[in-house]
Amino acid sequence: MKIHYGLKSTEKVKNAVVTTGSFDGVHIGHKVIIRRLNILAAEIDGESVLITFWPHPRKVLYPDTKGKELKMISSQKEKVKVLEETGLDHLVIIEFTEAFSKVSSEEFIMDVLVGKLQAKRIIVGFNHYFGHNREGNFDFLRKIGQQHGFEVEEIPEQDIQNESVSSTKIRKALTEGNIQRANAYLNHIYMIIGPVADCGKPLKSKDVDTYGIRIEEKEKLIPPPGIYAVNVQWNDTRVRGVFFHLPPINGNHSNLCFKLFEKSAPLLNQDVTIYFHKKIRGREFFKGNLPDTNKFLQALSETMELIY
Repeated sequence: MKIHYGLKSTEKVKNAVVTTGSFDGVHIGHKVIIRRLNILAAEIDGESVLITFWPHPRKVLYPDTKGKELKMISSQKEKVKVLEETGLDHLVIIEFTEAFSKVSSEEFIMDVLVGKLQAKRIIVGFNHYFGHNREGNFDFLRKIGQQHGFEVEEIPEQDIQNESVSSTKIRKALTEGNIQRANAYLNHIYMIIGPVADCGKPLKSKDVDTYGIRIEEKEKLIPPPGIYAVNVQWNDTRVRGVFFHLPPINGNHSNLCFKLFEKSAPLLNQDVTIYFHKKIRGREFFKGNLPDTNKFLQALSETMELIY
């Protein structure tokens, strides 16, 4: 998959078959659209293109209302990682600004889809709107397509609704700590990608296999305080572990830490991917005083040995 930041390097796309959207989480419903995109591209010896936006449009359009508390299932790194596994040929990431939000649907079609990409086919999900004031839709696209030589296909509502999923449902499951339900909706394992950091108090210790992780995008949705069964991957290595989200103590920030169950080379400052499988304990585990660090980690290890 080739990644384009902006539209400057997209002129060489062959027989472009295009779709657009935020695709937060790249869940199973999104994958229905991408699968169809790839099939249609293959039919015309073309290349599939997904145009997505960063930050999420709601963050820009409604910063004090609907966008203020919106948490994202995927960071940009995580979205790219999942999309790379879908067979998509091109990912175009457009910075969504207030100025871009004022671009009309006709301008977007003529300047981007026709002008830059010379799209042969455009795929949209059912009930899809785009452009300034959401004035563009399937019928509008089809009308312009007849004038400028591209075809438009709408994914039927039934095809997506059969998957019975939405980004809202996934955010709700993650917020409740229901990792297994979220993973089923996503059709892949929920993840956090970030650089390794010190775990911080109260769990900082001499145990070289206990680390913290730094969240690079403040909008990233983190499961609630608790203990989670995870796998941790860096380079070609993937090992079992536990992730613990400790609630704030004495007014401090919450800690995000993980412990590996196999020895490793020091990981500090290296990017890792943490894959979440299930919640082991909830916030109630942290009520009262935290247990002694060593006893705490030993209890986690014993618990994990029973689970894996």
